[in-house]
Amino acid sequence: MAAMELTTSAGMPVSTVPLIDGHTHVDQYDGAEIEGVLERASAAGVGLIIAAGVSIPSSRRIQVLAESHPIVRAGVGIHPSDLPPVVDGAVEAELRRLAEHPAVAVWSETGLDALPASPPADLQQRAFRMQIRLAREFALPLVVHSRGTDAEVLRALREEGASEVGGAWHYFGGDLRLADAIVDLGFHVSFAKTLLRSTELQAVAAQVPLERVVIETDSYPQPFKKKRQRWTEPWNLPQVAAKLAEVKGVAPDEIGRAATANYLRMARSRLANLALPLSVRAQPASASRA
Repeated sequence: MAAMELTTSAGMPVSTVPLIDGHTHVDQYDGAEIEGVLERASAAGVGLIIAAGVSIPSSRRIQVLAESHPIVRAGVGIHPSDLPPVVDGAVEAELRRLAEHPAVAVWSETGLDALPASPPADLQQRAFRMQIRLAREFALPLVVHSRGTDAEVLRALREEGASEVGGAWHYFGGDLRLADAIVDLGFHVSFAKTLLRSTELQAVAAQVPLERVVIETDSYPQPFKKKRQRWTEPWNLPQVAAKLAEVKGVAPDEIGRAATANYLRMARSRLANLALPLSVRAQPASASRA
């Protein structure tokens, strides 16, 4: 891969190393906007975008999106805040069916959430542990959500044998002790745009082994921001890579190559031998035969 450079094209930072945005919610953008979101990402040097499922309907929707847009690969999972009132055998069977889709690369998004409005903790625990077991069954790396529940998430991962498949701690914002515990489990630490502004997080990132780092934008529609151009999108990913290079004191191309290689290795059961960058749109059948 060529060296990564931060330049500007129509106001966008650009990487010449194909990057992987390891966690997004691009399916949640208005249908009329999704094509532009993906095109801007591709123009910025993002070669692969992982769209996280947060529910059974969203996991289905992402698979449809991935079928027509090769740059997108799917996660399957149920976010702790989006759990149905009952998580039973029917839910498990549908998740198992969804996990068989060829576009699925990771089990994402699952975990625990301590917000007051979140579902009961016992329901979250049962659903999380069920999804860890399913991820192991399908050899899919886990992309983990934790909000105010770090100790409980670590305990569940250990007790359910999640190290067998590994994965990434999504939107990491913790201290070095938490980062060390994640790495000890065989998981990766996933940095997002919070790295750009948090000096405490930058100090932690400087000490996380480069071979355990992946990057993401956690992109989703942000209408609460007054200006549309300020919404986070996958095209922002080179900014995260550049800040990580700065705090680790290495060349930007080293971060780009390492973060991409780390993700491909993490998700090797579904992304083995993948050549990046991937195209935004699928070729028509007639063109692919030409």
